[in-house]
Amino acid sequence: MSGREHHYEVTVRWTGNRGEGTAKYLSYGRDHDITAPGKPLLLGSADPAFRGQAERWNPEDLLVASLSECHMLTYLSLCSRERIVVTAYEDAATGTMTESAGYSGRFSEVVLAPAVTIADPEHRERALELHHEANKGCFIANSVNFPVRHEPTVHIGE
Repeated sequence: MSGREHHYEVTVRWTGNRGEGTAKYLSYGRDHDITAPGKPLLLGSADPAFRGQAERWNPEDLLVASLSECHMLTYLSLCSRERIVVTAYEDAATGTMTESAGYSGRFSEVVLAPAVTIADPEHRERALELHHEANKGCFIANSVNFPVRHEPTVHIGE
């Protein structure tokens, strides 16, 4: 697989023009639509701390979600290859961003807390270990410049 390139296309269209454009900082909306070919519309905005709408996805939410989703997909693939049957997976991921002077800021960390249910109790330790391997294989985690920590739990179920 080494050297293969994958390309992704999205369109972000600003929908927050309230008639004055960006004439005044307080007069324009931060709403936007995010689209990609063949996928449903995603409603975006800024974080409410930056005059956005809380019910819409903001870039910070999407960054944390992409790290969580990439980890999950990598982890499930590794478990499948090792014949560890995962029957449920839920992650309560959190991200921390710190603002800097001059309209800037950066994420300092993201913590993933996946709760995984597996079928066989004999695989519990390996199921935990695979989170470390999943982090190494996650394309998104490999692309960010801040720590992505993991606090996984493994439960036994059917």
